[in-house]
Amino acid sequence: MKIIGLDVGSKTIGVAVSDALGWTAQGLTTIKWDEDDFTSADTKLGEIITSHEIGKAIIGLPKNMNGTIGERGVISQKYAKYIEEKYDIPVVLWDERLTTVAAERVLLEADLSRSKRKKVIDKMAAVMILQGYLDQN
Repeated sequence: MKIIGLDVGSKTIGVAVSDALGWTAQGLTTIKWDEDDFTSADTKLGEIITSHEIGKAIIGLPKNMNGTIGERGVISQKYAKYIEEKYDIPVVLWDERLTTVAAERVLLEADLSRSKRKKVIDKMAAVMILQGYLDQN
């Protein structure tokens, strides 16, 4: 069973997919969406879930550094519930604190320009969210 990892941002959703054994996460794409309309990512996300035979979703849960959940976290929780109902797959919310910072650091070390980093940062954050989950499960 493959697992999808999602980094849900205000304008884009970073997408990563595991291998069939659930050992490694690979960055797949970034989907542009409107967070006020959860259905805006359905076409692309549905294609990915179907074509990769996804059996579970891991969605990053942005928490404040003190562990509380702010506005972005509430949106991620609502989107997780939507995904679970829409695609009939279990969803796990995964603490994503500092994943975007870590992804930015990796991309800086790879010497990517700012414009190139901007294009892949959400996908890289999705990889880190999914890989974190895979490593602990």
